[in-house]
Amino acid sequence: MARQHTEVAAPTLGAPAPTHENGRAAAGRLIGVDLARGLAVFGMYAAHVGPDPDQGGVTGFLMELAHGRASALFAFLAGFTVVLITGRSTPKTGRAGRQAVAKVVIRAALLLAVGTALTMTGTPVEVILAFYGAYFLLVLPLYRLSARSLAVIAVGAAVIFPQVLYFVAQVIGDGGPRSQGEAGGIVSLLFSGSYPALTWVPFVIAGMAVARLDLASAMVRTRLAVTGLFLAVAGYGGSWLALHLVPGALDAITGLAGPGAASAWWSDIAGYPTGDTSAWLLVASPHSETTLSIVGNAGVAIAVVATCLTAVDAVPRLHALARPAIAVGSMSLTAYVFHIAGIWLLGIEELPGSSLPVLLGFIAASMVFATVWSRFFRRGPLEGLMARATGIARHIR
Repeated sequence: MARQHTEVAAPTLGAPAPTHENGRAAAGRLIGVDLARGLAVFGMYAAHVGPDPDQGGVTGFLMELAHGRASALFAFLAGFTVVLITGRSTPKTGRAGRQAVAKVVIRAALLLAVGTALTMTGTPVEVILAFYGAYFLLVLPLYRLSARSLAVIAVGAAVIFPQVLYFVAQVIGDGGPRSQGEAGGIVSLLFSGSYPALTWVPFVIAGMAVARLDLASAMVRTRLAVTGLFLAVAGYGGSWLALHLVPGALDAITGLAGPGAASAWWSDIAGYPTGDTSAWLLVASPHSETTLSIVGNAGVAIAVVATCLTAVDAVPRLHALARPAIAVGSMSLTAYVFHIAGIWLLGIEELPGSSLPVLLGFIAASMVFATVWSRFFRRGPLEGLMARATGIARHIR
């Protein structure tokens, strides 16, 4: 199976700054989350304009780490956006609640429109923004739930939805979700597209659950980091064990994907799953849409966010050193569109496959722009437009 890398991560679109009832570590949490967003942006750049992971070596390994996991981190942070808009510690009710819901709906509609427009540029990128808008709408009914309830739903969705998607794929076509590219509309958004909502909303719900927690607490951050590492090991390690212990599983995938099947427990080298064998349900490659891949990717996302939050608090000097990356994270929608525009203007047609200097150029350009812009404006240019558009929700009574 030919390998394709067409991941696009979605930004959190300038979500409101998190606050804490006691005023503790509010700035630290905001900076830490923005740092995580910035890292996700750079991971997205690596997935699209970086060297091909197939080249091997340290560079190839680092590029492979970015594939799939960066978009999962952005989806996870989308949960923060929903919770921060609708009320973090106490969900908004009454007029404030209706206005918050309207803001999320408007945001989703704009993402659907922008995603469609970016797709029409013809770049060889599978744009996630339309899917991202669908995620917002699908999780919105859950915004009043507690962290515990959200966590339970996220776990249940991660366990059940991939199996549902596998069987739905058999009904609507003869391959896996990604082979149904001809389907459009709601079918594509939910089941057959590159980022089917059925297997991506668990990341968003998990992010909502984490956003509900007291992130100012060092104990909470430590537990999150440990939980993230545990989930990563359970997802990827569980896949490795399953492929080697379940009779015929690895052989079945090898027969379809070749020698690359040996790395299907963590990498996309083997290609994307098809409906030819149910053994694909045992892999944890980032774009496989399986339970184990969701568990592993969610673990990485939780660990990254917890580490960023802790590092910013523990090492004050890190704020100054990481300011350019933090600035990029604070305007991730702008950074996202910037990279699509750059790919279009430069006429890049093979993703991935650019040289390392091209990747470094994208990263440097985004950091310089974001750093300079943030000195004069509170929000990024597109984040500002989004804020104005959602501002009409204040007229709701």
